This record gives sequence, C-alpha cells and structure tokens, in this order.
Amino acid sequence: MSELSSSYALPEPLLDLLTQYLQQQVTPTIEIDPAQLAYRWVGGHTGHLEPLSVNLFLSLDDLHGIDTQKAKLVQNTRQFLKGYPANHVLMTGTRGAGKSSLIRALLQAYHAEGLRVIEIARDDLLVLDKIRAAINALPADSNCRYVVYCDDLAFNGQDESYRTLKSVLDGSLDSEQDKLLVYATSNRRHLLPQLMKDNVNIYNGQTDEVNPYETIDETVSLSDRFGLWLSFYPMNQQTYLQIVQHYLVIQQKQMPASNIKNAELAEDIRANALRWASERGGRSGRVAYQFSRYWVGQAQLKAADNLL
Repeated sequence: MSELSSSYALPEPLLDLLTQYLQQQVTPTIEIDPAQLAYRWVGGHTGHLEPLSVNLFLSLDDLHGIDTQKAKLVQNTRQFLKGYPANHVLMTGTRGAGKSSLIRALLQAYHAEGLRVIEIARDDLLVLDKIRAAINALPADSNCRYVVYCDDLAFNGQDESYRTLKSVLDGSLDSEQDKLLVYATSNRRHLLPQLMKDNVNIYNGQTDEVNPYETIDETVSLSDRFGLWLSFYPMNQQTYLQIVQHYLVIQQKQMPASNIKNAELAEDIRANALRWASERGGRSGRVAYQFSRYWVGQAQLKAADNLL
C-alpha cells in the first residue's frame, strides 16, 4: 500500500512550488500586543504588523492655526476612548497643514488612556478585515482602542481595494464596533476620481448605462462613509510666522547666542522665513517646521565652525 501511495506522490520541486504559492496567498496570523503603542503593516498581502518605536515629542499644543479641526478631532477621539459613539474621520485639504501631525499628537496625548495606532498603506487595505478581527479577538480587559491610520488616501478608477474600506467603515454586518476607527488623510475631498467626461456623457446621452447617475454616486460613496470630515486650508502669513516662532523657541536652547524672543521674531529671521515659504510655493505648518530645522541647523554649524 505504501508503494502505491508513493507512486502518486508529487515530485519534490512541484511540492516546493505549491508550498511557496500557498505562502504567498495566505496572510499569516495577526497578533496584536496591547502594550505596543503603534504598528505599521509591512509586506503587502502576506505581510505583518511591524511594531513602531514612537517618538512622542509632538504635543497637541505644538500645532497652531488648526484649532477648530484639532478640537473636533480631540472630541471624537475622547468619545471613542470612553466607549461612547464616535465617527470615522476623513481629513482633507492643503498639503502640510498638520493632518498627519494631528495623529502623532493624539497618540502622545492619549496613549495612557488606551489609544493605539495602526498605520496601513492604501495598497494594503485588503488586510483591513483581518486586522479588525485581530482587534476584536483581544481580551475584553485590554482597555485599548485602535485608530487605523491611512495617510494620503486616494484611489484610481481601477483600484478595487476601496471596497474593503467601504465595508469596514459602514456596510458589513459587523461594521459597528467600539474598538476600531479609521482616521484617513487625503489631499482630495472625494477619494475616487470624478471625471468630467462622465457628466458630459450623461448630458449628451452617450452612455450605455441605464442608470448613469449611479456611476457618480459610486465616486462619492466612499467619502460619505466617514462620519466626520475635517477640512484644512492654506494659512495666512501671520499664522505661518507664529508657527515658525513656536518651533524656533522650542529649539532655542540648542542655538548659541539666540536672538529668538517669545514676543516677536527678529527681522532677519522673519524675512528668511517668508522667503523660504515663497520658494516652497506656499505657507504651511510643515514648511514652518522645515525652516526652523534649517535655521537652527545652520546656526549650530556656524558656531561649530567658529570654534575650529
């Protein structure tokens, strides 16, 4: 009998290929440690959650010019951590306005109250259901709640991974839960492209669809499933300079012979900060932070050179 079964055995090279194929198609078991503050999904469909070493230097008080958006996001997050009803959040608008920084600042402010963050790329959203299942499998006494954070979220017309996100946000039978929210940032309000030709074809009757307006409904249905929309706008010059001042004051202990005062910026710093923003194509919190690093760095380098 053993000789008969061995005659039907697959060759070793074919077994190796089958094993490799199955390993590529199956997502490994996802394990989450409540003590870990943040994870990032790496490795695509067959990847894993990589623990992150989080730098908690950025606080909510360090973010200026976005007080309204910050207050709404903090309130939503506090509701979530208390176990009260809360919404998924979509933050859209101008680049560099502080959307991603708000997530890091929230973790700094509320990690002691059980806030945890899992960062996931748009292309890996197909594993979101399995991440949700792993979160639901945590012990009831873990007292941790997870924000799944997706930065720069947007889809093209051929991308089907957005359907998984739609199901998690609102649509599947178990989409309502109290341990997971999705916070996403995007430079585009509607996450799926809206094409002018779709409207033109509808108005001209040049579409083969019986219900052509459903195509347009599909393009806006994803963003509609985020209960809270926060819009970020370009900032004025005064706000930009205030942010520059704030970051420079934070780092002034590292600057020799600092001429940065709490009351106002020195004229040379002010002029250079405005020139920096002009060369970067606009004013934002990110540009202000980058200028502060440039200014502090050059001052330190100059002081070091003078000691030689």
